[in-house]
Amino acid sequence: MIKKNIIFFTLVLVIAGCNTIPAGDEENQDSGKKLRLVWQDEFNYTGLPDSDKWDYDTAGNDAGWGNNEVQYYSRANRENAWVDNGRLKIVALKKTFGEKNFTSARLLSKSNWKYGRIEVNAKVPKGRGTWSAIWMMPGDWSFYDGNWPDVGEIDIMEHVGHETGIIHASAHSKDYQWQKGTQKTAVINVPDASESFHTYALEWDAEVMKISVDDSIYFVYENEKAGESKWPYDKSFYLIMNIAVGGAWGAMKGIDTSAFPQTMEIDWVRVFQKTG
Repeated sequence: MIKKNIIFFTLVLVIAGCNTIPAGDEENQDSGKKLRLVWQDEFNYTGLPDSDKWDYDTAGNDAGWGNNEVQYYSRANRENAWVDNGRLKIVALKKTFGEKNFTSARLLSKSNWKYGRIEVNAKVPKGRGTWSAIWMMPGDWSFYDGNWPDVGEIDIMEHVGHETGIIHASAHSKDYQWQKGTQKTAVINVPDASESFHTYALEWDAEVMKISVDDSIYFVYENEKAGESKWPYDKSFYLIMNIAVGGAWGAMKGIDTSAFPQTMEIDWVRVFQKTG
């Protein structure tokens, strides 16, 4: 989710309804193979996010996460991450914590996966200054390790509050990154992204990654077979869900402090992998 300059390949689509996929085997229309559900959280409980499935990332709080972000990510704080009524709520608050004036949460999946279909059904915040994201980083990487973006990053969904309804998908690597203005990226218009739930999905294997909203594919990045500097994606990645406040991109039009609190709601997360 680290970027400053955005290259737009704009495709405007009107998205309606929410895609729901039951547990079990699903047909992969491209290959004829089956996709088997290997991991999920339906949030059918009340309380903190399931500690067997989720952890909290706080490593970059003192460094502004390399983006000049202004929030403090809390750990196991029900004000910032809580499950009830079948949904996970990640909440960014206008609340002082130490030298920070906002608090929020950044959740990490404790599992990671090499290839598959990752789906998150979510509703995103819209307040100016928010920067919500559903994204992935390598399974053996943390903020302390550095070496970004060489290690690779997959952004399934990014949304900044000063561009309401514009959903971004991107892939970052050593050669394709925002510092060079070469990142692989695309956008789609989802006018009701902050009012309705939509399914944000990544389909990914050794040859290609595709990102869609409600099964409308708008980002396709094929493996050029030109080395890890362009395709560092043949390894396991874990899932991240968070709301940042401010940052190099999130605060481009300032922060509307009166808009807080802001919430990203997640109805479910499902991970499928091909059988065989």
